[in-house]
Amino acid sequence: MNDSTQNRRVFLKNATVASVTLSMKKVGWPDGGRVETGKRVGIIGLDTSHSPAFVKVLNATEASQDYAGYKVVAAYPYGSKDIESSTKRIPGYIDEVKKLNVQIVDSIGELLKQVDIVLLETNDGRLHLEQVIQVLKAQKRVFVDKPMAASLSDVVAIFDASRKYKIPLFSASSLRYIKGLEGIDKSQVLGADTFSPAVLEKTHPDFFWYGIHGIETLYTVMGTGCRQVVRVSTEGTDMVVGTWADGRIGTFRGTRTGKHDYGGTVYLPTGNVRLGPYGGYEPLLKEIINYFETGKVPVSPDETIELFAFMEAADESKRRGGTAVSLESVLAKVKK
Repeated sequence: MNDSTQNRRVFLKNATVASVTLSMKKVGWPDGGRVETGKRVGIIGLDTSHSPAFVKVLNATEASQDYAGYKVVAAYPYGSKDIESSTKRIPGYIDEVKKLNVQIVDSIGELLKQVDIVLLETNDGRLHLEQVIQVLKAQKRVFVDKPMAASLSDVVAIFDASRKYKIPLFSASSLRYIKGLEGIDKSQVLGADTFSPAVLEKTHPDFFWYGIHGIETLYTVMGTGCRQVVRVSTEGTDMVVGTWADGRIGTFRGTRTGKHDYGGTVYLPTGNVRLGPYGGYEPLLKEIINYFETGKVPVSPDETIELFAFMEAADESKRRGGTAVSLESVLAKVKK
């Protein structure tokens, strides 16, 4: 790639990011989100496997040094009330975390009295806006697990609230840290293909529930600047093709049949890099702890907003029979 081509890519990418976010108020935290924090972690939502997984790591005696001494001390278990795959997990996960010295409380308000920072783990994205506002009002840092919300408008509202209360926050899938990404110079990425399961849940838009994992991997390597998407959908498979403003192509393949797996390919001038296997929760958890310590988020609000716009545009493309849909058009609806 010659210098003029590279410069044109950078210009076009920056121009597209500007146009995509033009209708949004730029998210920022004027005072850097400085708050006094301690090491007591609270969990909201014991309806996902992420919750006991995080507790087991943080509350293990040998984990203290690796995770700066943070411990989960309390949990509010709810949580989805109408997603059966989530609600049926709650009694068992309550028993698991109680054995690890976690106190179960009856409300988010009670939880906030006992903790310094919060892991918002509720599996139901429809509840996140209401729940996270309670945490932000209490001036506590909070990580919002996937899906950040069940609509693009709620994602924007969450970031608006974080700015209002001057508490930085972020959301991320653990697939953002899939093996193979280490050492990739993202400024050199020519394109990427990713894949993950895309199981559907009727209470959430198609990809918000599970396909978000592979789409977040795609955004991790491609960065912002997607202009439009086209989706092909069948009962067992989805294929989404995104076109970035600089001409790069990024694709996501979501599967509902066969073996559930995660991975992809990143295309570079020097060769192709295969992504995978999945590396577990701990790389993400270390980023969360660093955020609790510093208040610095590893994923920008702009990237998260665009990622959700990508998924909403993909849904709209499906509704239109596979025609191209611009991200700017779905963001414009949020503005209204």
